[in-house]
Amino acid sequence: MPAHSKTELIDITQKDFGKLEKLIETIPPDVALQKDADDTSIKDVIAHRAHWIDLFLGWYWDGQAGKTVHFPAEGYKWSELKRYNADLRQRQSHLDWPQAVTLLKKKHGELTGFINDRSNDELYGGPMKGAQNDWRPGRWAEASGPSHYRSAAKYIRAALRARG
Repeated sequence: MPAHSKTELIDITQKDFGKLEKLIETIPPDVALQKDADDTSIKDVIAHRAHWIDLFLGWYWDGQAGKTVHFPAEGYKWSELKRYNADLRQRQSHLDWPQAVTLLKKKHGELTGFINDRSNDELYGGPMKGAQNDWRPGRWAEASGPSHYRSAAKYIRAALRARG
C-alpha cells in the first residue's frame, strides 16, 4: 500500500532502506560481483537503485523548472527499459562493490533530504510537474526509493539462494 503522507513516506523509506542495508552488509564483494543468467550482479542491482533515485530527482527538478521531463531518460521510452538497464550496467561497470554500496547510501541520503525538505502538500498535494500523469511527487519518491529497496532485497535473496 503506497504512502499517503510525508510521515508515512519517511517511515517506509527508512524501514525499507534499513532492511536492504542490513542485507547488503552481509554480502562479500566476490559474491556481489557474480553475474546471473541475465548478466546482472547484486552490485549491478544496488548501483541501479542509486541511479533511479537520481533519475527521480532529475525529473522533479526539471518539472519544477518547466523543462521537458524525459521518462525514463532522454532517448528512451518506458517500453525500452531492458535496453536502458543494459546500457546503465555498462556505464556503471567500473564500480566495485564498496563503491556501489557507498553510492546507494549517498543517494538514499539525498532522497531522504528531499523528502524531509518538502511539505506534505508539496509531496502529496498534486501531480508532479512534467510527469504527464496523476502521480504525486511523494509517489514518485516512493517508487524510486522504498519500492526499489524492496525489489532489490527480493532480487538479492533470490540470487543468494540460487548460489547456495
